[in-house]
Amino acid sequence: MEKIKQLIQKQKPNQIISVGDVVTENLTKNHIPIHAMIIDNKALRQGIQPIKAEAQKILHVKNPPGTITPEAWTTVQQALEQSQITKVLVDGEEDLLTLVAVIQAPANSLVIYGQPHEGVVAIKVTAQTKKKMQKIIDTMQPAVEKPK
Repeated sequence: MEKIKQLIQKQKPNQIISVGDVVTENLTKNHIPIHAMIIDNKALRQGIQPIKAEAQKILHVKNPPGTITPEAWTTVQQALEQSQITKVLVDGEEDLLTLVAVIQAPANSLVIYGQPHEGVVAIKVTAQTKKKMQKIIDTMQPAVEKPK
């Protein structure tokens, strides 16, 4: 977490968005301010006790494993537009919502997620990273379409 703290001090991100229960809990324990958190009450696809991460607003969305539903797009967008700390509680799986968070977050934000058995990954949101994430989404099956 020290490297993440240093990165935040250096980058001064507009928003910090966390994806995943373990990374969200670790950021919270280390007093790193999160604007939006996307969690599913699972770690390594196993149910866990809900983490203790406070939020002023909680949004709920269904998003089956291996998919990005139109409702998930909309819910992540709503979370990022809030002026208060927002938790997106996913019924299903939140992993692929990292892509959505990068695409929808304001420039100079950080999207932070956990890489199991590896550590933490931080993506700085830029026009280039948004394009990369969109290319990944474009290779997915049509059910992943962004709502119009």
